[in-house]
Amino acid sequence: MRGRRRGEEASFPEIRSGSRQLPDATALDGELIVWESGRLAFERLQGRLQRRGAGAAHLAAEWPAHFVAFDLLRLAGTTTTAWPYRQRRAAFEDLYTEHKLTTPRALCPPTTVADTVSEWLSWTAVGLEGISWTGFVAAR
Repeated sequence: MRGRRRGEEASFPEIRSGSRQLPDATALDGELIVWESGRLAFERLQGRLQRRGAGAAHLAAEWPAHFVAFDLLRLAGTTTTAWPYRQRRAAFEDLYTEHKLTTPRALCPPTTVADTVSEWLSWTAVGLEGISWTGFVAAR
């Protein structure tokens, strides 16, 4: 696990230990989230960033983080970002299946169905702030 900020991974021991299930030289793109009372709790996530060692372990038990994976960037040393989206997504789903990846990791579901996107956008009550679009010309 590697975060955007130096030392960030020490704040999330439950995610760090779970990353050992992945093949070496594998990189996933995703977001860390923390749930509180059925909602995303960004302030709890921020509070965890400042903790290390025993403090991080205590907060991991009280406010466990989950990693929602969006994309497969590298698989066992092979860069996948140039692969067509459908090929990369299939390899991504196979990775989860073959390695039996479970909590604290979640595979972000994809859809091309407008009604499903509309439903997801209605989830503001749980703290959802947007939808990520992949596969369009404007995407990276």
